[in-house]
Parts: sequence; structure tokens; C-alpha cells
Amino acid sequence: MKLHELSPAPGSVKERFRKGRGIGSGNGKTSGKGHKGQNSRSGGGVRPGFEGGQMPLYMRLPKRGFKNHPFKKEYAIVNLDALEKHFNEGDEVTVEKLLELRIIKNRLDGVKILSSGELTKKLTVKAGLFSEGAKAKIESAGGKAEVI
Repeated sequence: MKLHELSPAPGSVKERFRKGRGIGSGNGKTSGKGHKGQNSRSGGGVRPGFEGGQMPLYMRLPKRGFKNHPFKKEYAIVNLDALEKHFNEGDEVTVEKLLELRIIKNRLDGVKILSSGELTKKLTVKAGLFSEGAKAKIESAGGKAEVI
């Protein structure tokens, strides 16, 4: 069997329905949108939550609580098993090296090291935050955990 001989199972692929292709199709002219009005127009319709001009529910309900999202700090997460895999004995782990090795995609508000996995190599890890377990595992392997 070759690639050009492959075809889907009979009856598994349904031909797509083409709207607005003549009166004989049963869905021509207005394409099932009826005559005139907001929903018949291109780009027509209302946004989610719109109630015809009535004050929408999300605006009628009271807003409560504290919202910290403008000031929330988001950290790039690195687990110890990633350090074990990508670094050699005695290496210094910095944010720049983590970016270079594509362990993290971007800095965000800093890097946090978590304790998932085992660490057997002696590493000097420089990061913004460490979990208690990660710090303990790094130091028990003979390395150093430095907060920058």
C-alpha cells in the first residue's frame, strides 16, 4: 500500500454543505438567514452577555472581593529533574543558561525552582525563588542555592 492509495472508510467522510448556491439546493438566496435584520448581515449578531439593551446580568450583580491580577507575580517554573538532565557536575545554573537551553521560554517575573525529581549533581543554582524541598535537595547534593 502506498500513500496515494489511502482513502477514508466508506461513509466516514461527509461532503460539506455549501450554502447560498442556488434555489435548487434548498439553501440558496438568503442562505438560511431569513430576510433582513441584524442576524442576516455579515458580522451581525450581538456580543455574549448582551440582553437587548437591558442591563446585563454581569453588570447587575454586585462585585465583591479583592482582585490582585494587575500586580500578580508569575514565575517561570523549573523542576530539579530538568537541571539533572541538562547540566553537568559543577555547573552554574543561571536564568540566561535556562533560556539558552530552552528549559524556560521567557523570564516572566523571575524563575522558581521546584523539588520535583532527584538531583545527584553538585550545582550552583541562581534563581529568584526556591521551594523548601528544592533548596534542601540542592544542598544535600553538595550544591548551592543562591537567591538573586
